[in-house]
Amino acid sequence: MSQVQFITHFTDKISYLDSVSIALEGGCRWIQLRMKNSDDTTLLNTAREVRRLCDQYNATFIIDDNIQAVIDAGADGVHLGKGDMPIAEARRVLGRDRVIGGTANTFNDVVMHYDSGADYIGCGPFRFTTTKSNLSPILGIDGYSEIIKQMRERGISIPLVAIGGITKDDIPGLLETGVSGVALSGAILNAENPVDEMRDIITQCNEYK
Repeated sequence: MSQVQFITHFTDKISYLDSVSIALEGGCRWIQLRMKNSDDTTLLNTAREVRRLCDQYNATFIIDDNIQAVIDAGADGVHLGKGDMPIAEARRVLGRDRVIGGTANTFNDVVMHYDSGADYIGCGPFRFTTTKSNLSPILGIDGYSEIIKQMRERGISIPLVAIGGITKDDIPGLLETGVSGVALSGAILNAENPVDEMRDIITQCNEYK
């Protein structure tokens, strides 16, 4: 489980594939391909290219939502939102060898995914983010601290990754709450030098291992 996950996005100058290359070159070894409004053909063609890039860097490749694309592109796993296929059903389709992550906003969400057999949880949002519509209530540092506390009290042990509008300056405080890692997108692509920004964040996170 990587401490830093990259969620693909695009800008006027950076394509989805460019964003993957930037993250990999900067040292990230966990890529989630998220292309919400793309058709299946475009998603699959992009996913096959991302698979090739991830293989070059020995990186884990996750696809957002689309189980069939995971199978067809040979991805390592899927990340499922709260409105997507249930995790238990995805496990029946994908088997034990593929990674399945789930989105959570509350402790009850965490329990649900844990009981369903998720491998990790993407928990958020930390703050408002423009990369996602229908945003759940923001958590902030206190929200993560409370969820981690409840997990420990219940003996629930599953990697929990913070996501949603996170910047480099937020990471020390987040890791101190006990989260397993952070997922980033805009913080990398909007930086003056995205590759260097990713390198700096990887170094920063390594200090908390």
